[in-house]
Amino acid sequence: MKIKSIETFTTKNISMVRVKTDDGHEGYGQLATYNANISALVLHQQIAPYALGASAERIADLVEQVVYGEHKFPGSYICRAVGGLDTALWDLHGKRANKSVCELLGSKPRPVDVYGSSMRRNISPADEAERLKKMQAEQGFRAFKIRIGNNFGRDVDVYPGRTEQVVASVRQAIGNNTDLYVDANSGFSPRRAIEVGRMLEQQGVVHYEEPCPYPELEWTKQVTDALDVAVTGGEQDTDMAHWKRMISMHAVDIVQPDICYVGGLSRALEVAKLAQYAGMTCTPHAANRSMVAIFTLHMVSAIPNAGRFMELSIESDSWTESLFTTKLEVRNGQLQVPDGPGWGVSINPEWLDKADYQISQV
Repeated sequence: MKIKSIETFTTKNISMVRVKTDDGHEGYGQLATYNANISALVLHQQIAPYALGASAERIADLVEQVVYGEHKFPGSYICRAVGGLDTALWDLHGKRANKSVCELLGSKPRPVDVYGSSMRRNISPADEAERLKKMQAEQGFRAFKIRIGNNFGRDVDVYPGRTEQVVASVRQAIGNNTDLYVDANSGFSPRRAIEVGRMLEQQGVVHYEEPCPYPELEWTKQVTDALDVAVTGGEQDTDMAHWKRMISMHAVDIVQPDICYVGGLSRALEVAKLAQYAGMTCTPHAANRSMVAIFTLHMVSAIPNAGRFMELSIESDSWTESLFTTKLEVRNGQLQVPDGPGWGVSINPEWLDKADYQISQV
């Protein structure tokens, strides 16, 4: 079974990938979101030469061949691009075996507990609290994540006092029996991160994400060592040597690989396995309702060290609304792992028809 073609269907935000093999099988995957048109160019120009004509049997080996082969271009775009190949091949293998991806991983489709993940900092604490309380009542969420600090803010909040205000407002609105997560998006120095962390502990927060600029592992470790609240991170990281260092030094308590950022499901599973050996939890990053949410559902349903809740964006992004023929529906705080073969979802043909098309083939 050899790869004969790689096709992309691309907008600026999303690029779907279709891989076909010479024995008539095909599968769909997705490149990482945002500037996906650039990632699609990387896929066709730098990834396709390794994949076309190659065996489709050993997905992880092919992905690592690409990453090592393109060692002069380390980092984000190579991994964003090869992740599209990887996820399409997982879908292809599932369809070929008439099994879902989670079944290929030794699990079965089941409901997964999700936390409602807010992506907004441009919302008042009162409005954030009100909308989360409403979602809690309507969809049964038992956990939420909110944004604190400012993205790479270097201790500058959106406005003075917002971090403390939004945490207090949301905690009061959702009650003490609902888990509260926060994401600082690299916003703080160690000193300020620890100060904020003490406040989070008093508010019963259970997940403190990316408190310091993510490249600064030593800064993050200072925060992890100083606090009882679980410090988490890793969504931006792509290099396996970096992951090994992060885990071995226990820079965080919980690892958060993003399947699309890290280079696909195969590499995300490797991160989860490294964390498992170290006795650490893996709660993957999945910050929008594109295919990354589907990929993550299958992954967390199968790995033994998954966190209690999976991330699910609560935002209504126009660029994801018409992507699938069915909608992702939260019921009683859970999302069902699709039970069809492969990823178990169908891409909307109308969406594919409107996207920019490109093919690389043998």
